[in-house]
Amino acid sequence: MFLSRIVLRDLDSIDSPTSMASSKKVVTRDEWERKLRDVKIRKEDMNRLVMNFLVTEGFVDAADKFRIESGTQPEIDLASITDRMEVKRAVQTGNVQEAIEKINDLNPTILDTNPQLYFHLQQQKLIELIRAGKISEALEFAQEELAPRGEENQTFLEEIEKTVALLVFEDVKNCPYGELLDVSQRLKTASEVNAAILTSQSHEKDPKLPSLLKMLLWTQNQLDEKAAYPRINDFTTAELQDPAI
Repeated sequence: MFLSRIVLRDLDSIDSPTSMASSKKVVTRDEWERKLRDVKIRKEDMNRLVMNFLVTEGFVDAADKFRIESGTQPEIDLASITDRMEVKRAVQTGNVQEAIEKINDLNPTILDTNPQLYFHLQQQKLIELIRAGKISEALEFAQEELAPRGEENQTFLEEIEKTVALLVFEDVKNCPYGELLDVSQRLKTASEVNAAILTSQSHEKDPKLPSLLKMLLWTQNQLDEKAAYPRINDFTTAELQDPAI
C-alpha cells in the first residue's frame, strides 16, 4: 500500500492544470528517492507482510526461522501448515483419496460445506484413474460417484462430460480437453484445496504481497501516461530504472 500511495500522490500533483497544460512531467531520480525516503514504514508491518506470505504459501521452516529471528508471531499454529502442505502435496502427486482423508482429519466440515471443492477432488480422482489407464474403474467411478452430482448441477455435468471425453481418444493430444491431464490441473485443484483449508482456519486464502505488487504495477502504468520517472521494471530486484527522456 505504501508504494501505491507514493505513486497516487504524484498522480494528484500531475493532474493539476499547470501540469496538464505542459508535456509529460519528468521526475529525477534524486526527487523520486527523496519522496520514497519521506514515507515512513514500520519494520513490524514489513515483518508481518513477510510472515503472511510464508504462512499462506506453506513455507513452514522459513516461517519458524523468521519467527525466531524477527519476533513476529504467525496468525495460525505453524504445525497446521505442515498438515495443510501434506494435503496439497497429496493432490499434486495424484493421491486424491489420501488428500480427502487428510482433509477430513483436519476438519471434516471443509468438504461437507464446500460441494464444489469435493466435486473437483472427485473429478481429479477420475482424471488420475484415466491417467493410469484404469478404464473400467474410471467408468464405474464416473457413473457411481460423479453422475449423480451432474444430475443436480449443470456445471458439474459439463465438467464430467469433458473429463469422460478423455476416454474416447486413444491419443489424448488430439482431445480438446487433454489439458486435464496436465500437471497444471493438479496444481489448480491443489490450490483450491489450500485456499479452502486456509479459509476454515480464518486465514486469508491469498498472500498479501502479490496483491501489493499488482497494485504497484497498476499505479506505475497509470503514472506512465503522465510522467517520466524512475520505475521498477524488474520486481525480482526492485531496482529503479532512470526515465527515458
